[in-house]
Amino acid sequence: MSSVASAPVVPDSLRTVASPWTLGPLHLANRVVMGSMHTGLEVHDDGGAGMAAFYRERAAGGAACIITGGIAVNDEARGGPDFAVFGVGGADERFRVAVEAVHESGSTILAQLFHAGRYALAAGLVDRHGAPQRVVAPSALPWAAARGVVPEALTSAEIERTIEDFAAAARSARGIGFDGVEIMASEGYLINQFQSPLTNLRDDEWGGDAPRRRRFTLEVVRAVRAAVPDLAVTIRLSGADLMPGSSTDDDVDALVHDLLPLGLDGISVGIGWHESRTPTVQAAVPHGAWLDYAARIAGVVRASAYPDVRVIASNRMTDLRDGEAVLADGLIDAVALARPFLADPAIVDRSLAGAFELVNTCIGCNQACLDRSIVGAPVSCLVNPRAGREVAFPARPTTDPKRVDVVGGGPAGLAAAVDAARRGHTVTLWEASDRLGGQFELAALVPGKEDYAATVRASRAELEARGATIHLGRAATAADLTTSDAVVLAPGVVPRTIDIPGATLPHVRSYEQALREGVPAGTVAIIGGGGIGVDTAAFLTESPDEARRAAEFAARWDVDVSEAVVGDVPQRLPAATRTLRPGHDVTVLRRSGKFGQGIGITSRWVAIGRLRDAGVHMVGGVQEYLRIEPGVLWIRDDHGEERAVPADHVVVCAGQERALGTGDEADGRPTDGLEPGLQAAGVPYAVVGGARDARSVDAVRATSEALEAVRRLAP
Repeated sequence: MSSVASAPVVPDSLRTVASPWTLGPLHLANRVVMGSMHTGLEVHDDGGAGMAAFYRERAAGGAACIITGGIAVNDEARGGPDFAVFGVGGADERFRVAVEAVHESGSTILAQLFHAGRYALAAGLVDRHGAPQRVVAPSALPWAAARGVVPEALTSAEIERTIEDFAAAARSARGIGFDGVEIMASEGYLINQFQSPLTNLRDDEWGGDAPRRRRFTLEVVRAVRAAVPDLAVTIRLSGADLMPGSSTDDDVDALVHDLLPLGLDGISVGIGWHESRTPTVQAAVPHGAWLDYAARIAGVVRASAYPDVRVIASNRMTDLRDGEAVLADGLIDAVALARPFLADPAIVDRSLAGAFELVNTCIGCNQACLDRSIVGAPVSCLVNPRAGREVAFPARPTTDPKRVDVVGGGPAGLAAAVDAARRGHTVTLWEASDRLGGQFELAALVPGKEDYAATVRASRAELEARGATIHLGRAATAADLTTSDAVVLAPGVVPRTIDIPGATLPHVRSYEQALREGVPAGTVAIIGGGGIGVDTAAFLTESPDEARRAAEFAARWDVDVSEAVVGDVPQRLPAATRTLRPGHDVTVLRRSGKFGQGIGITSRWVAIGRLRDAGVHMVGGVQEYLRIEPGVLWIRDDHGEERAVPADHVVVCAGQERALGTGDEADGRPTDGLEPGLQAAGVPYAVVGGARDARSVDAVRATSEALEAVRRLAP
């Protein structure tokens, strides 16, 4: 009898995704590409260990092909201080180590050749000769985030030199061992800037009409293809710039038509510019919204004399079953997922094994990834705080198994428990309520945030699979924990109450009550305009049905939204308890600061815009909340005048405070919680997340602290 284990049976729902394909000279095992993500690891002075560990884990997890973060083709191409340039500062050796790690894991890797153009944030940067970094573009036109820097218009000679720099970078990639290159010509970077009449005002051989605006892109592709005739060469194109007055669909299709004879192996379709006012990657964007743009480009390719050029779709796909829906008709060849590989490096292997419940899904929050990358901070992931820190927190099993108790089943507690269980510790999780998830479980009730429930689902499934004990509806006592080897205290936060006359009236409720139970019809005043207040207003004014929201999104932004994967998000709360109403019945009030404060910088403007579009009243500068009466909330406004705000119902979103049971957040002294008993028993413990400090609580900090604590207590 053979002892060879049989390969797992691929679910029927992923037959196409799991099928092999070719990309030029590359033979790839499945149709999932890990899309380019800028992590900052490219410039770490660690000999490439960080990059290698990051890519190795994703390659080992099933990514058939990996695209690096953008690698600048010359000094002035850098988008910021954390962009690498081949041949500068040891970059080649770091990439060589990373490429070898990917190959050892059985995957392939392409170098993305990048030039920021006017998007370069070059303040304080110097080139390899010590001179200030130049910012260059087709024309001397700045963008909003350039902090007053006006780019220099490239001369014809400099354009020719830049084209050669792309070719030289491709040759460097081959010398390092890359399997191919991707030319970045999307998202508003230099090549895309040459294509657009908004940013290319030239009237020479490089601009003046659409064919001349296309020339730079074509010459870059010619040069790169000639430089590496034996490697895979792909280009990342913008399916639509989403910028009024920029390239039209016909312009993009004409560019594709001109590119096809030049020897490209694949076209990856991106969407939008960074300065576009149309949301593209936020949680509010419907799943798979941009697939129709990739399908349009695929149609151009299939109808051409070069129908075998591969077309790769991307953006807002979080589940491989989404990919199957995209690929099933054969028009598109593969899907590129980026942030989902931050959330779960093993998303491919787990999915192909049918273990969908174990996949930790990207929630589209952007807080630890995009929000950090645009300011040059280390990139990680809210739901996977190991991402980008694989060297500091290796995945290897422990050599000293311990009993680890985790108090609290919210994001922080789940992060600690899962990490400990994965490494072989004996884990017990205590949750006082009858459900896991904490603030994530509440967030999943907000339209557009349903994916937050997936992290809770995946965490529970993994804990159960690894034999952890989960106590629901049972608050841990000190006696429960005194024989533990390590305790992580993460009971989280509870809604803060307010002390004003009328606060206990029956029509006043906390945000938790509002989200769980709904709010009857009538006018609503929301006390508190931070992130929770904005989410509560969205809950009250937006549909829980993703298909309806997708249609509204398409109409609001005048874009084509694909129906291929829309509607795959389950409705978390029965519609009867969500009393939808026109937005003008809702007023959000805030004392000071920005509305939506606490929401990430790439998502806040979207959240606030949605409320404004819905007609939600937003009242800032409230000096004082005076009293609550039936049907009205009295405030002192920014002019010092008493003002009546219509309020058949009042929802309190005045922040959060520590859940009881861990100690005093201000000075750490033990109070009436668990800490005195743990201290008396000599049990090592740590307090993390909102339980440690509710004043500045955010989930990124909470999950990161939880990971760090459990690694410190139970290595």
